[in-house]
Amino acid sequence: MSYEPSDRAKKLQKELIEFMDAYVYPNEHKHHEQVDNAENRWAPTPIMEELKAKAKSAGLWNLFLPESERGAGLTNLEYAYLCEIMGRSHMAPEVFNCSAPDTGNMETIERYGSEEHKEKWLKPLLEGEIRSCFSMTEPNVASSDATNIGTEIRREGDEYVINGKKWWSSGAMTTTTKIAIVMGKTDPTAEKHKQQSMILVPLDAPGVEIVRALHVFGYDHAPHGHAEVHYNNVRVPASNILLGEGRGFEIAQGRLGPGRIHHCMRTIGVAERALEAMCERANAREAFGRPLVEFDSIRKDIARSRLEIEQARLMTLKAAHMMDTVGNKVARQEIAMIKVIAPNMALKVLDRAIQVHGGAGVSQDTFLAAAWASVRTLRLADGPDEVHLDSIAKLELKNYPRTH
Repeated sequence: MSYEPSDRAKKLQKELIEFMDAYVYPNEHKHHEQVDNAENRWAPTPIMEELKAKAKSAGLWNLFLPESERGAGLTNLEYAYLCEIMGRSHMAPEVFNCSAPDTGNMETIERYGSEEHKEKWLKPLLEGEIRSCFSMTEPNVASSDATNIGTEIRREGDEYVINGKKWWSSGAMTTTTKIAIVMGKTDPTAEKHKQQSMILVPLDAPGVEIVRALHVFGYDHAPHGHAEVHYNNVRVPASNILLGEGRGFEIAQGRLGPGRIHHCMRTIGVAERALEAMCERANAREAFGRPLVEFDSIRKDIARSRLEIEQARLMTLKAAHMMDTVGNKVARQEIAMIKVIAPNMALKVLDRAIQVHGGAGVSQDTFLAAAWASVRTLRLADGPDEVHLDSIAKLELKNYPRTH
């Protein structure tokens, strides 16, 4: 079985690497400075808008959306290679209009939205003119079990009325975010997985309250950010419902499969960059009269990191290949496995790199501390490890009938 990228993907890989080297890495610090010094930290930075225009002109734009004329038309496997490259920089996915949760939201509207939804919301999202957020997780319930979600989506004539409290609505803080996909219950009496629906809610609708920005280990991730959002008697047209009442879980499964692949490949990119930083630091730094690279413990950490990155990458490419060839449902065990493996692997590699960097590793002088905080959230986002492990075990046990 070959996971070799296509000639087209190889060409895009080369172009993407060259763009990252020329424009993205050199401007990471500038982006940070512009955020910190901005009058409104939640507004897009000038350098981000400049780089987005360059990426669009270079044809490195909307590289996701498999099997779609609106995107690059790449397969999941082809895109996985590109996603890893973009994942090396916290700012890169947005530069190429390939950042979460916008990619997942755009895929959702592309697959399940009406022509009206596509014209009003998908088109400006694909152009990079606006951004979006995904409102699913709630503060008052264990959202790892999505059947707990209590936000009410009630039909009243030609409208739906939404009431509920959400948090970790990533992107809701951004000034250019104009639309949210909200998951809630339309029929609490229906079968357990048919109670939930997804609906499009403009963030400027009366009753939408952005309560606060949530911090991740002290990072607010401006200008993107994660918000607590309250929906207080928010009214939207009935036509804003996606696919129909009771289809929320169906949409979620279609949305989260590709999203998990993207997260995992971006995470592998972070791990690769951390390993590079660890090797460079070990070669350049001396302690107790000799280079760090001569210490056996550090060489073993470098070796373990390479082993773990390669294992995670191969498993992620296999999952992407299966999604392309047999579909998300058949690949669900592989998708669940990489969602556990990739973040845990990257956290180990980042931790080793931090250790080699000493005090610099936990400061703002390297990307490592911020990357660790960001990757740590992925053991919770799109389902915590425990949920995926349980799913993996159940699927595995189906091969072994119980004898009593």
